[in-house]
Amino acid sequence: MKRGGRVQGEGKKTNTISMDASTPTQQAKKRGRPKSSKSKEERDAKTTTTTTTTTTTSSSGGAVKMRGGGDKKVAAVDDKYTQWKVLIPVLYDWFANHNLIWPSLSCRWGPVLEEANQKNRQRIYLSEQTDGSVPNTLVIANCEVVKKRVAAGDHIANFSEESRSPFVKKYKTIIHPGEVNRIREFPQYNSIIATHTDCPEVLIWDIEAQTNRHAVFGAAESRPDLVLTGHEDNAEYALAMSPTEPYVLSGGKDKNVILWSLLDHISAASGGSIIKAAENPSIAPRGIFKGHEDTVEDVQFCPSSAQEFCSVGDDSCLILWDERTGSNPVIKVEKAHNADVHCVDWNPLDINLILTGSADHSVCMFDRRNLGSPVHKFEDHKAAVLCVQWCPDKSSVFGSSAEDGFLNIWDYEKIGKEKEIGGRSPNYPPGLFFKHAGHRDKVVDFHWNSSDPWTIVSVSDDVETSNGGGTLQIWRMSDLIYRPEEEVLTELEKFKAHVVECTSK
Repeated sequence: MKRGGRVQGEGKKTNTISMDASTPTQQAKKRGRPKSSKSKEERDAKTTTTTTTTTTTSSSGGAVKMRGGGDKKVAAVDDKYTQWKVLIPVLYDWFANHNLIWPSLSCRWGPVLEEANQKNRQRIYLSEQTDGSVPNTLVIANCEVVKKRVAAGDHIANFSEESRSPFVKKYKTIIHPGEVNRIREFPQYNSIIATHTDCPEVLIWDIEAQTNRHAVFGAAESRPDLVLTGHEDNAEYALAMSPTEPYVLSGGKDKNVILWSLLDHISAASGGSIIKAAENPSIAPRGIFKGHEDTVEDVQFCPSSAQEFCSVGDDSCLILWDERTGSNPVIKVEKAHNADVHCVDWNPLDINLILTGSADHSVCMFDRRNLGSPVHKFEDHKAAVLCVQWCPDKSSVFGSSAEDGFLNIWDYEKIGKEKEIGGRSPNYPPGLFFKHAGHRDKVVDFHWNSSDPWTIVSVSDDVETSNGGGTLQIWRMSDLIYRPEEEVLTELEKFKAHVVECTSK
């Protein structure tokens, strides 16, 4: 198929919508971590000769790493980080920082394993993207998630950037065939996950059936339990699981969106396990959907139907599909953004709302009942948006992360309700009510915890601001930030009265 072409198929006629661009089209910067031909030792040597690192103490009492060498960008990042760390006891109910030797391009919550009075033990999935000196790995870890209003403020701010968190323990390592670009879990099965790498196939893993491996040079790759075939070129990022049925959705460089069903390949017993039917089991597509004119960057299912889904790509398009009507788009928004569209999410609490994030630095919210233009365009990021996700706890709240190192939390219900401060309008964008500034470099992925309200895991690739590696952070903002204002003020008045009473004694 020629670039820009589209294979016509039977089904519902495509509705094509073109949005007027308010600004000139930008030249998109391709996403992903640049490949380096240098070894880790060579990078270490270069860093030693060009960068000086000193340690200073912030007003919070913690050690803050400062990098010298006259790099204004790094100095600005250090200033931002230092200011943020001082405010941790005020802004967060709980926070944990976990240093990664190798960066991870994806992070996901898994099932809750154990519940206790003050914390739960829950699974986390991440990866290790190496330089080839050791194998790339898929990491299954167990995380101790501290419950709301348990952690002390001075305790959560007292951590070292260079250390691993005591709350995160590695459970199992799988040697992955190639680097892990994307991880997705099956809502129906606790032990089964899917991964994308730099190849056309989607790999399915039964993590309980897989053996724990040691990632040493020359070690053989682990063998996936199932392989989903159908792409004609690499499928690196676009991957989604249906919340209603065990369906998998993927997009790739071949410009196709592909759908698979695992219904006949997974046993329902004991939370789900893959049925071993062949030495190298693979599954052919249930459907191939054509309509994009460039790489498909992300896909997402409708929360209420495994037959309806959407996709975005480097052609700046947002496309809605319905398997029941054929392989052509149902609706196509030709100019959803002014650059590559990197990410998309469908609101699980309001199925009419869809989010998109783009290399044009913006997030758009669309209503599928009227896709002529976005309901609102959220602008605050200073670099490409890499991930968007709706909050599972409140229908109007969502997060967005970007290459600028910030993870923003928005509430579209707050738009138009901003209060003037000292007679002046607020200097923050409409809808923005929290900025997580704990990462020094691009925040490549994050995931809301559906089992622990308002808790997020986020990961950054720190190659630009440090000597490789990455940072995993698990955090929950203070509930004084998102609860209704009247409720918060009432609580603070009670606290004030308590303080006055204690002082008088």
